[in-house]
Amino acid sequence: MIRVQDLKRIYVMGKVEVHALKGVTCKIDEGEFVAMMGPSGSGKSTLLHQLGLLDTPTEGKIMIDGVDVLSLSDHEKTVYRLTRLGYVFQEYAILPELTATENVCLPAMMRGEKKELYLKSSSDLLKTVGLGDRLHHLPQELSGGEQQRVAIARALINKPKILFADEPCANLDTKSSRQILELFKELNEELNQTIVMVTHEEWHKEYVDRVIYLKDGLIEKNY
Repeated sequence: MIRVQDLKRIYVMGKVEVHALKGVTCKIDEGEFVAMMGPSGSGKSTLLHQLGLLDTPTEGKIMIDGVDVLSLSDHEKTVYRLTRLGYVFQEYAILPELTATENVCLPAMMRGEKKELYLKSSSDLLKTVGLGDRLHHLPQELSGGEQQRVAIARALINKPKILFADEPCANLDTKSSRQILELFKELNEELNQTIVMVTHEEWHKEYVDRVIYLKDGLIEKNY
């Protein structure tokens, strides 16, 4: 599924070079639920952003399903992200003026899917994430956990091969966090959804198949 070789990311800040990734090599198989963990500044979010084509590494190689994704043009990367990848962030990033259904529909609308299809898909996904009775609610009428469920449904509407989640529980209490992680586990087990999640909470490990532990821009442990 994902094959990473000698990945490096250097940020230039004035006259200072920040080596966020120093040569990361790893693989993630289809159907895995993998957590990336490590202290602040370890490079875990940087690595997720490279894998999700949200940033471009300084050096190295990323293969996804046999495709050298770093060789794609900017337009091809945009299409690849829209059609093959899904994203959930710690900030829910849903539009306040749109209902839950309308927020979930957006990626499918961007693909040019027929209205009756994306409306049905949106409704079905919101039911899947436990929001079947919140289809027409605005974000201000939803709890933080419910808003994150809307974001997850939106990330899934284009049936991504890989779901990337960057600190998805950072703004949630423990109860809501468990609900989100249980939902991820359910999606992983029942739909064989590949999930790559960045987290700093040790107890989140009970939900994942494997942990990639980073420190100072390198993989320290992989278990």
